Amino acid sequence: MSTAAEPAAPVVRFVEVPVIGSDSVQWVDVTVPSSAEDSGEPCAPTTENAAGYAVVGDLPVYLVWRIHKDSPNFLELLELCGSNEFPKCGLRLMFQNALCPFAFICGNKIQGSAGGAYVYVLTVSGFAYLFRLRNLGAYVSGSVFPENDLMVVDLRAQNSQDVKTTRISALPGLLVLGRSDGSVGCFEFGTPVPGSQSSTYELRDVGLSRIWGLVSRTNVSSSVWSLALSEVHGRKLVYVLHADGSMRVWDLNGRLKIFSHNLGLPEIAGYHPIRFWVSDANNDDGEMFIATLYGSESGQEVVVVHGLHISLANKLSLALTSSIRHVVLDKGRLIDLRISCNKLWILKKDGMVFNFFHVELDTGSTYLYSLQEAFVADQLFQVSADSIDDLMYTSCSISSSMKDSSAQVMSSCLLHRLLQPGVYQHAALVASIQNHKHRLTNSVTPVPSDALRKEILSLIEGEGDAANPFSIACSWKRFCSNYFQCWCQNCIPYGLLIDNSTGAVGLIRKNSLSLFRCLEDIEILAYGSFGAFSDFVDIGVNLSDDVLDCEILFKVLKFASYISQHLGEAAAPVLYESLVNPLSISFDDAMSCILKILERGYDLSTTEHYISVFGVDSIWEKKQAQHTKQRKFSINSLLSLTALYNKAGSWTRVLNVVENYVKRLICRKGDVRLAVDAKGLSNVNTSLLAVSVSHFARVMFESACGLLVFLGHICNVQGQVQMSFDDSSKIKLDLIPLIQNILLRWFIVHMLASRPSESVALEDFSYQLSSLHIDNKNDRRLRHDRLGAHNFTVCCILLLEYPSHAEEHSHLTSRSFIGPLTFTRLLQNFVSWVLSGRARDESSFSVSHVIHLAVILIVHNQYEAAESLIVTIDASHKKLISQDIQNGDVEWSVCLYLLGFCLLVRAHCSRIQLLKDQKVHEAVHCFFRAAAVEGAYQAFQRLSFPPNLQCPGASSAVAWKLNYYQWVMQFFEQYNLNEAACQFALAALEQVDEVVQLENQLHSGALPESAATIRGRLWANIFKFNLDLSHYSDAYSAIISNPDEESKHICLRRFIIVLCEHGAFELLCDGELPFVGLMEKVEQELVWKAECSDIMGKPNIYKLLYAIQMHRHNWRRAASFMYRYAVRLKKEKTSKDNSHLSLTLEERLHSLAAAVNALHLVHPAYSWIDSYQESHMPHDQHSPNKKARKSVNEDDVDWQFQQQKSYINIDELENEYVITSAEYLLALANVKITPAGSHSDLDSLLNLLIQTGLYDTAFTVILKFWKGSEMKRQLERVFAEISQCCCSNRSGIHLNSLLLTLSEEGPDNHGALEKGMVPHHTTVHSNWRTLELYLEKYKQLHPRLPVTVAETLLHADPQIELPLWLIHMFKDERKVTSWGMTGSESDPATLFRLFVDYGRYKEAANLLVEYLESFASGRMANILNRKKMSSVWFPYTAIERLWCELQDLKNSGHMVDQCDKLQKLIHGALLGHLKQVKLDSEDACNNGMVKEQGDKVL
Repeated sequence: MSTAAEPAAPVVRFVEVPVIGSDSVQWVDVTVPSSAEDSGEPCAPTTENAAGYAVVGDLPVYLVWRIHKDSPNFLELLELCGSNEFPKCGLRLMFQNALCPFAFICGNKIQGSAGGAYVYVLTVSGFAYLFRLRNLGAYVSGSVFPENDLMVVDLRAQNSQDVKTTRISALPGLLVLGRSDGSVGCFEFGTPVPGSQSSTYELRDVGLSRIWGLVSRTNVSSSVWSLALSEVHGRKLVYVLHADGSMRVWDLNGRLKIFSHNLGLPEIAGYHPIRFWVSDANNDDGEMFIATLYGSESGQEVVVVHGLHISLANKLSLALTSSIRHVVLDKGRLIDLRISCNKLWILKKDGMVFNFFHVELDTGSTYLYSLQEAFVADQLFQVSADSIDDLMYTSCSISSSMKDSSAQVMSSCLLHRLLQPGVYQHAALVASIQNHKHRLTNSVTPVPSDALRKEILSLIEGEGDAANPFSIACSWKRFCSNYFQCWCQNCIPYGLLIDNSTGAVGLIRKNSLSLFRCLEDIEILAYGSFGAFSDFVDIGVNLSDDVLDCEILFKVLKFASYISQHLGEAAAPVLYESLVNPLSISFDDAMSCILKILERGYDLSTTEHYISVFGVDSIWEKKQAQHTKQRKFSINSLLSLTALYNKAGSWTRVLNVVENYVKRLICRKGDVRLAVDAKGLSNVNTSLLAVSVSHFARVMFESACGLLVFLGHICNVQGQVQMSFDDSSKIKLDLIPLIQNILLRWFIVHMLASRPSESVALEDFSYQLSSLHIDNKNDRRLRHDRLGAHNFTVCCILLLEYPSHAEEHSHLTSRSFIGPLTFTRLLQNFVSWVLSGRARDESSFSVSHVIHLAVILIVHNQYEAAESLIVTIDASHKKLISQDIQNGDVEWSVCLYLLGFCLLVRAHCSRIQLLKDQKVHEAVHCFFRAAAVEGAYQAFQRLSFPPNLQCPGASSAVAWKLNYYQWVMQFFEQYNLNEAACQFALAALEQVDEVVQLENQLHSGALPESAATIRGRLWANIFKFNLDLSHYSDAYSAIISNPDEESKHICLRRFIIVLCEHGAFELLCDGELPFVGLMEKVEQELVWKAECSDIMGKPNIYKLLYAIQMHRHNWRRAASFMYRYAVRLKKEKTSKDNSHLSLTLEERLHSLAAAVNALHLVHPAYSWIDSYQESHMPHDQHSPNKKARKSVNEDDVDWQFQQQKSYINIDELENEYVITSAEYLLALANVKITPAGSHSDLDSLLNLLIQTGLYDTAFTVILKFWKGSEMKRQLERVFAEISQCCCSNRSGIHLNSLLLTLSEEGPDNHGALEKGMVPHHTTVHSNWRTLELYLEKYKQLHPRLPVTVAETLLHADPQIELPLWLIHMFKDERKVTSWGMTGSESDPATLFRLFVDYGRYKEAANLLVEYLESFASGRMANILNRKKMSSVWFPYTAIERLWCELQDLKNSGHMVDQCDKLQKLIHGALLGHLKQVKLDSEDACNNGMVKEQGDKVL
């Protein structure tokens, strides 16, 4: 076949740029109400992957639609424009039946309609759906599409069952169907509202035939294979391609066929037309184009373009011209085709590879479009199977440790590439991770970069041996391959997006959207693959007017490409990584190692890790292959360089050509026209520009790397290629530094364009302030919610501050997408601004512009990016760290200042303490170095900073340095980095002395305030920093060093408060801090704090004062503070409930005990305290400035201090202690009490103690406050109460157990009785036991107590059976003696009288008889004693009363027998007793007479 002339080798001129955010759309699912009949047999084309777009509205809006083969029931719709950000949500319509691969979208051009856009779709069952779309953001997920905005038309009624719809096309208000019977059905619609009508008609080409003499009409058309619509001069034309190759054109206005032609071409015999596309008509010249796809049985396809002339002389007529252009598609399947008046765009698929190109219709030139698949494959080392292995070998050769560094370098390199814009896709990453049987933490929303890195690294290291770089390489190879497959599956190209109004070319993919930009000249060379010099010349890049120079450059680039292929594309990634992590790999080491690899090959001497993964045979084969590859490279390298030298004639000319080419690697200077105030742009156009910057910088970086390796290699082999010393010196001294500088510049651009932005910390004040939107400038407001998103890079932030001129601004804010050429111009201007600002000098970085960029990043909280920018520039200048800054480089002091600020903020945000300390140390170093630069004062005065970075000015350099140190000190103070802040405060102190010295020399005032005031403020800051760090000794030193007395006292007060709050009491008590001359002030501050704070607060300042005075052996003052504490507790206890009251009383009890103990250490003559002075503060003392939690009123004086004397001795304190202990025990028993201040109150207190059962405390109160008879009376009262308790609990209890047992427990065990309620039986036993114990304890103090007890018991119950232990107390626990019934106040006679008084006659008689009989039957010693004069006594009067009582009972007739028996018993006992007494009396008299006579004889 004959074709028009075409270029021999198509050149890549365009590259795909993905739209940021288009791969992470969240869909709003809306259900479409369907007809019940829409479920029949398919009668229309089945579902295929399809996509399209429409530009609708007066303000252009792109509406993109997609239909997926794997989701045939869904129609996805996206609404976007270039001046807005990419929408986060899209509309997804869910149908009941599958859809045909067709959708049509138009604006409101239908007559009678208003507003919105209209969508036509067709289901495979033959139902057409017409939608009127509102704002896509107004739909709610899970809802049903409004029926008022929907029309459903059944198109099956026009077809018979065996006729199928083969093709579909549409215009606004018109839907046209091509059918298998050759007919064309036309359906005209109104607006999709209820009641709307549609009209239907059919286009069919018929002829006449004669059968059996009859004439009839027959269908002469075959099945419709293609269908197209256009509007020409207001007429709607339908272009129909039939299966027989004939094309017919119908005018719908008259429903007439106006053109018919067979598209079969004799020059391409064996090919038949399959489908065609029609361009828009040019109404001016009446020309339009038709592109027809021809296919053959072998599967090869050809696109033929014809011209179609339109004439309107008398009527509308068409004329088909001869073929203009033939485009052979080779072996591939056409995906989409678009044609305009001068271009033909073709997207095809060849196996698994997609190709996109366009053909210029007038010249026939073909230009390729580089798709994103190629970029992703290149970045993930998927072009060659050994690419990752080469990267691993290179990393191992560079790294000193085979175990750690090499694997780390390789993983870091691959992570950077995987997560950069254009490669990273969240859906593909999730699918890849899940394929590796690993679960991502968050598989729905994108994960922050740092977390994503950790997830991927944990997956890679978990699959193999983390210490084995070969194992890690295998894991990465599997992961990258899997990710690339998932990416390709998620990004299948569906269709083209061509905007003829702007020239924008785009690609609609399965899950994303992208546009194309033109390539720069250098990019064309990088993307091109030139087999011969003629191809190199034909690309049209004007590199040199000299053909020989072009040929030399061709050979240089070809050899550089050969070196890159030999290294497996590993050189550029490793060099890039050395710039990213200079601490892990230095750039010089990486470059040196790469050159050694070129010279000697990979070092495989260490094979143990490789063998553990691949085996011995594999490593042997690998060594042989590497050896063969290296030998081949060495030979080819030498031959190529020799040929290059011979071609050029000298290396000098080669180097000149290289130098000229290297200069082209510097970005072309952008437009330097005056910029307009058009900042704050963030939309689809700017996001495309940001991604383009990343791609462009990567290509330029890799191109520079290739040249750098080339030059380094020829230097290493200079002796073999006849290179002179001068040429070698030029390479080393001129070219290599130049390329390194260019390399660094493109690295910075790529770093800024690919680094994800940092999210703002929640505690960041500037972020919180900006979130209030006080300025209300929506066009300039940075959306902080986008910060931290993976697709929002640092470059997007720079674009917010990009000072574009008017033309740039109009393009960036255009609602339409940017055309490829405009795209490239914008890219050039922006990259030029990033590299050198608006200055005309582009030879190197401008320090002032670096500062400008860093300030922009800092303002937007991108501290890590700003740090990387400055550190990288520093590495290029080799001045900031390696050697001292020269005096002329004063602007670098500002860079150091900004670098220090970035390090400071990053240290504050770091959670790793070691990293935080390192960053703080580096920040301190940078700030000090910035101030040390001579002339830094002028640099800071010249440059402008944001308010949070603007250092205060000064009249001299010395004064400025003082302000600078104070300013930096505030930075560290703001971020709570007190140790570093203290360093700058000390530096400022030293600077004050220099300023004062300068003032004295110049006799001028350089300081706005006195030096003493500044020193005082600085020492106060030093004190604060050390106090916050808990460096108490240094804080104390700052206090005593402070020359400002007022500041010193304020610091001292704060020092005391903090020590108290932190519990560091020992520093105040142990004398470690001497407080020389400050002790009085310390005590005063503590007293004020004690008086003004909550009495129950922690820590207790009164106790601290007590401890301090005790440590200083000031016993009386210690007792005074504790007594004051007790007084305040007593005053405030009335407002407390019982639970708090008990705690208050307990504290008061302890304080009184401490006061008493302290006074015991004093001589008794001085054991007193001044109650009034210690209770109130002196009138001449002033309150601290800090507002107290509780005010002190000096008129509010406790009543005790108004009525009692001004001093209190130790006895009074002990008395108060006793009362407080009683009140405390009552509070524990939940008994409401009133303060005891008089004897009447003491009586009430005693009553409460007795009623509560606190007998021990009651006895203590009695013994403390009563003496003599009053004390005995109170004791009798208590025992009477105890006895009453025994009587009240007597019912139902057998007393035998009480009478027969005498407690053997000690008296201390009665305390358990005061601990609460016990069971009734136990209570009875406890009462009797308590009575016994207390009576035994106190009867020696008051012998009559048993009488009181017995009398109380008998009075309460005359019939009570007295306990044996009580009776024994009357009997004195011994046998009756010669004295009869006599004894103490509690003697048997008293017991006898009690029996008689309370009618206990039987017990009285028995007691009497017992003692009378015992008296008569005594021992010999007792008999001698009783015979003495007046030695025997019995209660005869009581006996007489008993006799009379018994007689009265007998006379009254009561108990006659019992009384008679008792009388007889008493009568007999008395007769015997009286006889015995008479006999004893006579013996006593006789004895007395004998004794008298004996005395006379003597």
